[in-house]
Amino acid sequence: MAEHEESPGGVPPLDEEAAWAAIVAGYGQEPPDPPGARPFRPIENLMLPEEDVEPEPPAAAPPAPEPQAPAEPEPPRALGSSVVFAPGVGVGAAGPGSGPRDHTPAEPDEKDEGHFVPPEPELPQADTTAKFAWLAVVGGPVLLLVAVLLQWEMTWWLTALGIGGFLGGFATLVARMSQGDDEDDDPGRGAVV
Repeated sequence: MAEHEESPGGVPPLDEEAAWAAIVAGYGQEPPDPPGARPFRPIENLMLPEEDVEPEPPAAAPPAPEPQAPAEPEPPRALGSSVVFAPGVGVGAAGPGSGPRDHTPAEPDEKDEGHFVPPEPELPQADTTAKFAWLAVVGGPVLLLVAVLLQWEMTWWLTALGIGGFLGGFATLVARMSQGDDEDDDPGRGAVV
């Protein structure tokens, strides 16, 4: 090992060999539990009620000094320093049945039924061209399917009507789609009031 020099500030260097020896000597030993800690429960006993686990005997308490009457009574301490509880919850609560799960909501007013019935939406009116285009898109394949199921003879006009109707109706619907050029009409893309 390299020799260590004394660090500035007068602190002696750390003896690494002694530190490693202490670590190796303490390997495998469990540190003692802090005072007031609950005993370790093995995984087999985790589902058992808390009463089945025997607590550690309390350490001998130092003799209490003479009680002095405080000038003002202390308010009850909160369970945690940064934990905030709702009124009536925690230390000093009014007793059993005063927790947040014991709250019952107030009964609603009879004039306010508590539900909203939305109005029927107004559907846009389709023009005649769009109606015939949809009829051709759906009716062309249906006509060909009916002709096959009923074993009709596939004449040229039946095939032209089925396939041509589908292609013509589809082309009409695609041509009538908005091209997105009217973005100037809706500058904010938000709600219009």
